[in-house]
Amino acid sequence: MGDRIYVPRAIEYSGQVITVYDPIVHSKAEVERDDPNSLRRRRSFDTRYVRCERPTVITGGELSLSMLDLVYNPTARTYQAPLQLKSSGGIFIVDDLGRQQEPPQALVNRWIVPLEESKDILALQSGEKFEVPFDTLVIFSTNFHPNEIFDQAALRRIFFKIKIDGPSQADYLKIFAMVAKKRGMPLSEAALLHLLKKKYPTIQNVYANYQPIFLIDQMMAICDFEGIPYQMTPDLIDRAWANMFVRDEAIVH
Repeated sequence: MGDRIYVPRAIEYSGQVITVYDPIVHSKAEVERDDPNSLRRRRSFDTRYVRCERPTVITGGELSLSMLDLVYNPTARTYQAPLQLKSSGGIFIVDDLGRQQEPPQALVNRWIVPLEESKDILALQSGEKFEVPFDTLVIFSTNFHPNEIFDQAALRRIFFKIKIDGPSQADYLKIFAMVAKKRGMPLSEAALLHLLKKKYPTIQNVYANYQPIFLIDQMMAICDFEGIPYQMTPDLIDRAWANMFVRDEAIVH
């Protein structure tokens, strides 16, 4: 997916202009210049297109069904292409599925025709509908069990389902070491032993990929606040750990 594609600046249907190229979504690639001393010129491309890196569109809890439809701009009298059309030739990632305002089943129902037939149906303000190509790799990411948020018809249309478990202890330590090196936090054997022997047994030794980043960032924040060099100690581990979880208790108002 590392090659480059040509994205139309806009498309036209029934006299209506629909803007596709979006500088926020599309990364414009450098245009190769001709050598003035070269005997052969490179073939130029139609400037109605923009040479771009393959797009990656990422949405999360803010995704709504309206974002998957054409948006009309009354001032410019043009339409803005929906996210899935802007991601043509690339990847469309729906992160945190299940946390949107619409139920996840409704979102997936919107994708049934595009996923099955590689075409999408859009509608103008007048109600006139037309087809556009659907050429994007859709990835759904969720923390919910698929059986909780989808029916069997939806699951059947999502061909590949990949379960990503938390890391083993060995992989967890590798992640911890990589994050610490990247952040400039010196490792401490005593602090790591305290973390593995004292803290993780309290949560049945369940490791998660986010935890090393969270704990190291928390320790760095404490060091910054107290004006001390970055360091890793059992005490700092305890204080960072306390911020990672919230105790189940009654709140007195």
